[in-house]
Amino acid sequence: PSHPHPSYGHKQWQSYFGRTFDVYTKLWKFQQQHSRQVLDNRYGLKRWQIGEVASKIGQLYYHYYLRTSETSYLNEAFSFYSAIRQRSYYYQVNKEDRPELVVKKLRYYARYIVVCLLLNKMDLVKVLVKELSEEIEDYTQRFNTEDQLEWNLVLQEVAAFVEADPVVVLNDENTVVFTSNRLQEGGVPQLEQGMVVGQLTLADALIIGNCNNQVKFSELTIDMFRILQALEREPVNLATTTSKPGTLEPSEKPAKRENPHKYLLYKPTFSQLYTFLSASFKELPANSVLLVYLSATGVFPTGRLDYEGPYDFGGVLTNTNRDVVNGETVQKRNQAQKEMHCLHPGDLFPFTRKPLFVIVDSSNSTAYKNFTNLFGQPLVCLLSPTVYPKSMQDQSQRGSLFTLFLYCPLLAFLSVCGLSSLRQGLWEKAEEFLHKVYRDIGQMITRSQAIDQAFLQFYGDEFLRLLLIRFVFCSATLRLHKLFRESRSFPESYPQLPKQDTVESSLLQKHVLELAAMLDVRSLFWDGTLDVNY
Repeated sequence: PSHPHPSYGHKQWQSYFGRTFDVYTKLWKFQQQHSRQVLDNRYGLKRWQIGEVASKIGQLYYHYYLRTSETSYLNEAFSFYSAIRQRSYYYQVNKEDRPELVVKKLRYYARYIVVCLLLNKMDLVKVLVKELSEEIEDYTQRFNTEDQLEWNLVLQEVAAFVEADPVVVLNDENTVVFTSNRLQEGGVPQLEQGMVVGQLTLADALIIGNCNNQVKFSELTIDMFRILQALEREPVNLATTTSKPGTLEPSEKPAKRENPHKYLLYKPTFSQLYTFLSASFKELPANSVLLVYLSATGVFPTGRLDYEGPYDFGGVLTNTNRDVVNGETVQKRNQAQKEMHCLHPGDLFPFTRKPLFVIVDSSNSTAYKNFTNLFGQPLVCLLSPTVYPKSMQDQSQRGSLFTLFLYCPLLAFLSVCGLSSLRQGLWEKAEEFLHKVYRDIGQMITRSQAIDQAFLQFYGDEFLRLLLIRFVFCSATLRLHKLFRESRSFPESYPQLPKQDTVESSLLQKHVLELAAMLDVRSLFWDGTLDVNY
């Protein structure tokens, strides 16, 4: 689009995208209808230029995916990106003495890698990284460029991203098996007869990431990357439903597969964050939920005050670049003043006028226990532990353990038990066992007499149901794990869950210990006999 399109709000961007998409699709069809010779001689259209068109269409599909959260668009982006590589559209670029063309090629690789990461095509990612590193080496040797460091950083980032999963699943040939953790058919415990739950739907999610030392790639931290997939359905492979790539018009939505609409905000300033929150809040349909996910460093209150209001407990820091605000250099603030880019619980109060589901993964997550439900709408906050046992702290750059539990509980369970690899057969057996555990947790939540109604109102939505169940499983696991019992820091929630009915239920404890025994790590868990610290 020639003018900048607004990146928030569902409605405004569609007309810009539609027009751009039409232009590129016409170009693509045009080049398919003419021979290579005609394109070259009559129109002067070089192969790399056709590659550019394909790359732009791939990028448009990727942006459609970002705007609509329809995972099938990722497959469309992938098919265009892979066509470029299979047909070597950019092959000639290296022969021309134009560094800016080579940069187009490098950017194409970086985008292709992002799409492959999102589709869990890790084997291909490794191949692409190898090719990209050769291209970067060639580029920096041929042209005396200043961006060599930047491109090497891209390589390091993606390599770290691929290595971030704490546990490898191995098949019989000892090769790594990659599993997807998006929502699959049958992957959520069904609502049973007699369960009284709300009819709310998760419509919008703000995913905010600002963890300083965390692995990231292309403005996505590993925590953001994980939670984003936890809020999506497994993509339908459109190759089976349509005849060829590019036949899916972005106006055609695959039927009945609504994913919540997402905004990915990497290190947003307070004003950016508030703008997106407001836009999301404004467009939230009736009977819908807004989810806010915060993965960020904690900001702690400086002095103790007599009056403790919603701004006195600190919060989380969404943006660390505090030297420049609106182009002006700012002096390090007086410690007594509050941090400008800290999101306090009080900042979210206005948005509790509609159903709000908050997840805080931070060293000061407990600030959000001091929430008040002013408007009587459903409101739940799921809060991470604030400290981890010493032996687990060095893992944090590979992603937070709490978010890992919400994304893939089995990976997190293995990680907490210090297991770095597992046979595929045992993985599948443990997964199957967990499905049974999830069903039981679901029944605990819906049958508890003491539970706050807000949990039940959110339980009707499949994504939120899965997050609530995983949260309870995470809490139960960490409460039984010896090292976590020593550090006495567990996940918490607002409103609080009735412990005996959920996170400390004897049935659930039995399940956790059974899983530990299955994986041969039973000794890491408390057995109920002697517990001095608890």
